[in-house]
Amino acid sequence: MTTPDEHLDRLRELTTGFARVARTGDHAAPVPCCGDWRLRDLVVHLGNVHRWAAGIVRSGDPAPQIFEAEPDADLAAWYGESADDLIEALREASPRDGAWNFTAAAKTKAFWFRRQVHETAVHLLDAHRAAGTEYTLDPSVAADGVDEVLLGMLPKVKRWHTPPVVTVPLLLKTSDTGHAWVITPPGEGDVPGSRTADPVETAEAVVEGPAEALDLLLWQRVGLAASGLRVTGAVTAAETFLAGPFTP
Repeated sequence: MTTPDEHLDRLRELTTGFARVARTGDHAAPVPCCGDWRLRDLVVHLGNVHRWAAGIVRSGDPAPQIFEAEPDADLAAWYGESADDLIEALREASPRDGAWNFTAAAKTKAFWFRRQVHETAVHLLDAHRAAGTEYTLDPSVAADGVDEVLLGMLPKVKRWHTPPVVTVPLLLKTSDTGHAWVITPPGEGDVPGSRTADPVETAEAVVEGPAEALDLLLWQRVGLAASGLRVTGAVTAAETFLAGPFTP
């Protein structure tokens, strides 16, 4: 399990990389898989998310989501200040202290160390795509991102979307990191069940491939056909589930 300190070190790397693209990229460039966003919109969004998260870390309380507030300074410099503020808030925080979050994860400040790593990692990939440059998610980060979606967000998906349809037990496996999750049909409610699984566990449908591919599929940054993921067993059932959406 990744510790909060390790998440913080990773976050420093990711925000530094994002700041570099914010400084050098064309702010008018479109961002693939993000609607009509341009790179400037992406930078504004992530900077505001950082400031929002920093406030929650400091107070422990929920805060209004204002993610499109325009900076009153140079965009790249403003983003850098946003990232620094978040990192300082996390550095000063006790991960075990209580704090609100919007998922099924424990309501502690440790959540925000992890969440901001994955928020930044996916948007760093978005930024590189907008800039026309290559970026690959670290497999360990991607696998942890999958875990966050399936065990943290999927149980609360009704807050944002109609739950994805699950008709048979599904096994999702990362071929490069050895992680696995089982998704089960809903019980009394209409939200699928989810849990970690032994890598050799079986199910009626199996989805397997690199952690990055699975993470990007769950975040709708790549389609199933282009992901390189291998689906066996009850293929139609797996495809129906993987159509999602799973995230806010």
